[in-house]
Amino acid sequence: MGFLSKRSLLSVFCCFCLNLGVALDTIRSSQSIKDPDFIISRGSSFRMGFFSPINSTNRYLGIWYNKISVVTYFSVVWVANRDRPLKDSSGVLTIYEDGNLVVLNGQAEILWSSNVSNSVPNSSATLLDSGNLVLRVDTTEATVWESFQHPCDTFLPKMKLSANLRTNQKVQLTSWKSPSDPSTGRFSAGVNLQNIPQGFVWKDGHPYWRTGPWNGQFYTGAQSWVSGYQSGYTLVYDKEETVYATFAYVNVLGLSKHFLNSQGNKMHIHWNDEKEDWEVVGFAPANECDVYGTCGAFGSCYALSSPICSCLKGFEPKIVEEWNRGNWMSGCVRRTPLQCKRVNNRSEGGGKADGFLKLEMVKVPDFAEWSYRTKDDCRKQCLENCSCVAYAYDTGIGCMSWSGNLIDLEKFSTGGIELQKSLTGGLDIYIRLSYLEFENKRNLKVIITIAVIIGAMAIPSTAYFLWRWMTKKRVRKNKSKESLPSNNLNNVKLHELPTFSLEELATATNNFHVANMLGRGGFGTVYKGKLHDGQEIAVKRLSRSSGQGLEEFMNEVFVISKLQHRNLVRLLGCCIEGEENMLVYEYMSNKSLDTIVFDPLNQKHLNWTKRFNIIEGISRGLLYLHRDSRLKIIHRDLKASNILLDEELNPKISDFGIARIFGGSENQANTKRVIGTFGYMSPEYAMQGFFSEKSDVFSFGVLLLEIISGRKTTCFYDDQQYYLSLVGFAWKLWNDDNIMALVDPTIWDPCFQMEMWRCIHVGLLCVQELARDRPTVSTIISMLNSEILDLPTPKQPAFTERQIASNEEPAQLGQIKSSSCNITITTVYAR
Repeated sequence: MGFLSKRSLLSVFCCFCLNLGVALDTIRSSQSIKDPDFIISRGSSFRMGFFSPINSTNRYLGIWYNKISVVTYFSVVWVANRDRPLKDSSGVLTIYEDGNLVVLNGQAEILWSSNVSNSVPNSSATLLDSGNLVLRVDTTEATVWESFQHPCDTFLPKMKLSANLRTNQKVQLTSWKSPSDPSTGRFSAGVNLQNIPQGFVWKDGHPYWRTGPWNGQFYTGAQSWVSGYQSGYTLVYDKEETVYATFAYVNVLGLSKHFLNSQGNKMHIHWNDEKEDWEVVGFAPANECDVYGTCGAFGSCYALSSPICSCLKGFEPKIVEEWNRGNWMSGCVRRTPLQCKRVNNRSEGGGKADGFLKLEMVKVPDFAEWSYRTKDDCRKQCLENCSCVAYAYDTGIGCMSWSGNLIDLEKFSTGGIELQKSLTGGLDIYIRLSYLEFENKRNLKVIITIAVIIGAMAIPSTAYFLWRWMTKKRVRKNKSKESLPSNNLNNVKLHELPTFSLEELATATNNFHVANMLGRGGFGTVYKGKLHDGQEIAVKRLSRSSGQGLEEFMNEVFVISKLQHRNLVRLLGCCIEGEENMLVYEYMSNKSLDTIVFDPLNQKHLNWTKRFNIIEGISRGLLYLHRDSRLKIIHRDLKASNILLDEELNPKISDFGIARIFGGSENQANTKRVIGTFGYMSPEYAMQGFFSEKSDVFSFGVLLLEIISGRKTTCFYDDQQYYLSLVGFAWKLWNDDNIMALVDPTIWDPCFQMEMWRCIHVGLLCVQELARDRPTVSTIISMLNSEILDLPTPKQPAFTERQIASNEEPAQLGQIKSSSCNITITTVYAR
């Protein structure tokens, strides 16, 4: 009896300790976790209990890092009742009578169950130090269920993301709907078994990002991850026809995990003890080129070029008009038929064999067909197969060939380092082309050879005349250069603007070293520099190969040299020396707005007060351009990347390369050369070339919605749930009377709810379809400051469901569709 009494007391004590939240790691059939109780893994790495996400009152059973006292979006690694939240604190986790783990509400309804089909009597659940919750049979200790087999958005060490070839069963990550809503989101991630294993992120079941083929050591197309991401990572085929991906850290990073965020980004983060914050180690998709199929069939994407998409050699855009507008989804088509396609027509082809164009350091396309062959046999096999359009070879993979469209081909930056292939992926691919594509090159060599021979024979008799001609040409060229600034600057006096020498700027930027590069655009590169007196500067260096860039350069000097306002970037001087054209600006320590407001980790540093100050500052700068300066100026390219932030986060409008000056009573102008960025351009400008103050107002409205939401305008997709753009999404929420859902969860504060609501309302007024319906900037400022209390109801914005309209009346001009982010148009001709 004494022994039984002790056991009973021990059992009661365990239950008592459990209910008090003491660090026990196991729940037995006689025990439960009642909100706010919890259990802790044996090594104190993880904690399991009930929590509420940020900006939410719902309660969920979850697992999170025990070391981090505040439960955040990043610290939670697993959620049980993610799609059936508790509305109060009545939640209980217990082992049901059939042996299953269940979450019950106050009415004893089952909101979640481990759902083991066979009854499991005498079971217990243990939270392991790996973060895995396992359900075991007490008598045999056999595991019948584990959370690692039913993950949410987090991939932890020793977890397996798998796919079975025979049963088609898969273990995949699924994103949260938002940082404040753990319910199943639109994105999933896992292993794809089609031919060669690859890692994939899917959006609504469609490919969104992929790693490229696995070569036995790493994913060959995941260059956007640092090398540490794939350290300890492996892909395994087991005896049960299952392929699974798993990893274990070689260098322990402390608290560290991979997870799929609500925006579809695969992230690798770790906890920084000194900063007491999470830091990003890897992030994908890292740029537009990482997004699946950005450039369409037979298109190549290169993130460092502008535009980012180009057709492969031997191919041309399928729909030229769309391609020129920056919509590349239609892809490219072959310019010259392959020899095997002309075999029945001997008049064209002459029996000459096709050739192969080598592309180095690329993420090879999707849908590769695998065969075990040598590199030479791989080439031969492709050449003999009429349907083969490309091949690649890797020692770890073998022979890969493609017989259909080449989809999702991305060019990587080599940096001139051959070793980089073995560190961060990238393979060489050989594209099959008609012999005619190479014939032109051969003909050119012949022509050059003949020209050299003839030139060598003619030199004695023509040297004198050539020298005279070159001398005259050089004189004309120098005169042209001397006159160029005054002609193109519309008589701007350059001596009124401080000038810098090329040597001075080269010294300041360490000879324009890549380490000092702040950014790159279609017309040149911006470098950070420091003058001899210690002043930090930003140097915008015009690309020599950009014909349009010189015009932009001259325009920017002319415009900004006549402007001075606290919310406009200050031009310190310029350099026009030889073929170099450079502008020197004040340096902004916090770079551009887009680098903070769209960054998942940095955006929280911009609280609502700071964001509202930025919105106000941009509006004041815009008012100065439109009404208060000596000149009336339309910016035409107002966007987040053109808003610079000083050390106190004051905004300054920059990049006046395509700005236009209005004279006298001029209120509107028209151009056939539309330049700007998709998502920010007003409909009348994008489709008809009309621009005015109201064009900038439209861009400001989009920018305002971006600042409030923390989302890029063009990172939405046209489907049943979301509209084409952020504007369309905001309009949907407005109509659903749920507009506050647009607000970035990291800045939500009930104290500022009315101010946030007013800003969103103003943003929707700015993006109305007709220019005449949009407010002026002076009215916008009065609305933001509540000087105008009664705001009109916004009308249907542009680029949602309706046709685009001109400045005056609606016109049947079609609808722009794009799913890329921040696509810059360099030249578009209006219809």
